[in-house]
Amino acid sequence: MSHVSDGDLEAWDYYEEVYKNRSMGLNEYQSAAARTAIYKQEHSILYPALGLAGEAGEVANKVKKMLRDGELDRKALVAEVGDCLWYISSLCRDLNVDMQDLAMDNLEKLYGRKARGTIKGNGDKR
Repeated sequence: MSHVSDGDLEAWDYYEEVYKNRSMGLNEYQSAAARTAIYKQEHSILYPALGLAGEAGEVANKVKKMLRDGELDRKALVAEVGDCLWYISSLCRDLNVDMQDLAMDNLEKLYGRKARGTIKGNGDKR
């Protein structure tokens, strides 16, 4: 029999409250996801970075199987993308970056590249 701590119950109550609304922003997701993180502080950054790499590999593997079999297991692929989101959220938390800020900074970078006609090509500083 597994033991449920008070923290687990608190996280579940929060999940139920959010789930009823089915609407949240990136920072709200980041906060809610943090309640499920169980890795050690000394593994911050490292644990979510490695987890993200593993989950991205699982996304790639599902797409590879789509190429091989001619069928997409959409539900399984979406679940793996969701796992990537969790690891991105955890990595952002460990880096002390709000996901909303990350998303906006990324769009600013991409729209700047588009405006300069450098969205194609190589290199981080286009």
